[in-house]
Amino acid sequence: MAVELRYDTEVTETVAATERFIAEYVLPLEDEFGGDLTAAGGDDLRVEMQGKAKAAGIFAPHAPVEFGGLGYNMSDRAPVFEAGGRSVFGPFALNINAPDEGNVHMLAHIASEGQKQQFLAPLAAGDVRSAFAMTEPSPGAGADPSALRSSATRTDGGWKINGHKWFITGADGAGFYIIMARTSGEPGSRGGATMFLAPAPDPAIEIVRHVGTIDKAGIGGHCEIRFHDLFVPDENVLGEVDEGFRYAQVRLGPARMTHVMRWLGVAVRAHEVAVDYVARRDAFGTRLGDLGMIQQMVAENVIDLAASRALLVKACHELDLGHHAGDETSIAKTFAAEAYSRVLDRSIQMCGGTGVTDDLPLARLQQELRPFRIYDGPSEVHRWALAKRAVGKAKKRIDQENDRTETAR
Repeated sequence: MAVELRYDTEVTETVAATERFIAEYVLPLEDEFGGDLTAAGGDDLRVEMQGKAKAAGIFAPHAPVEFGGLGYNMSDRAPVFEAGGRSVFGPFALNINAPDEGNVHMLAHIASEGQKQQFLAPLAAGDVRSAFAMTEPSPGAGADPSALRSSATRTDGGWKINGHKWFITGADGAGFYIIMARTSGEPGSRGGATMFLAPAPDPAIEIVRHVGTIDKAGIGGHCEIRFHDLFVPDENVLGEVDEGFRYAQVRLGPARMTHVMRWLGVAVRAHEVAVDYVARRDAFGTRLGDLGMIQQMVAENVIDLAASRALLVKACHELDLGHHAGDETSIAKTFAAEAYSRVLDRSIQMCGGTGVTDDLPLARLQQELRPFRIYDGPSEVHRWALAKRAVGKAKKRIDQENDRTETAR
């Protein structure tokens, strides 16, 4: 029996509507403001774009239907997120930007009914933005979350959180934070973390600074923040105490894949810009696109994009089946992050000097894309995890074979 790889009519119509919306409305805005959403108006423009997305029927494809979304599963999100991701403004227009999209997904699966009404409902509607506060300066949590040092201690009616975080995307202006803090154990322990929901602004939350980065498209910065005896009532504990790392897995795999979806749109756009350029540009007595070295770069781009999409489809299928999909999401994230970088680099190269100018979007798209090889786990960490699991399975098999041999004797 053949595997079904087609999307139903509703999804294909949403994809087509999203493509039109991005091409006709969002891309002109991105080009006008050089891909800097803060300079373009920040939250004011975000709200305006989201209003038009709602009118077009393409808003929040990932959010539950009861909270105003389209309720798509991971597989059906993929082509819609790709279409929205063609513009770096697109995810904000559709309310599928990080970290809000991942937070919607996690709250829909973990939050209590009261928490859904207080936090999920306004986030899904685009009324507020959010932040996910886990990453810490060295020696705290980063690619190794077990190094978590921020702490939450019991107090009357709730918890007091103290800690130092950084690289917290969208923190400035967020309506609430999801905070990962240690409630038991010591740094290095694999358990003992808890998630807390904290409305903002709050005097106990200090935004120290915006950490300067090469990507400029987002709103709210990548911030360094401190928590000073931040009080969180018991009813704002997300999930169970000491189970934060386990709950984070609900968010982690899907969030990796939605990154792959959105950046696929950027990579496809870059490739199309380059192919259009070489099909028009005359050089060396012919069109650039007729030269062998250019054709090789075009073909390599086509292969990288097709392979990334295939790995994405496989990982989303596993997630929709309810599987952990650790290998599939690590493979897709690692390959795609590196493949998209190759696609952007080749696209710039094919366009020569024009590729590094503001006349084309390629140079700024490369700046936006480069951090993807680090966000949601550096490629090296994913490779280590894949190898560790593969060797672990082999060791287990060998031990079982040895046990059977000993029993037979």
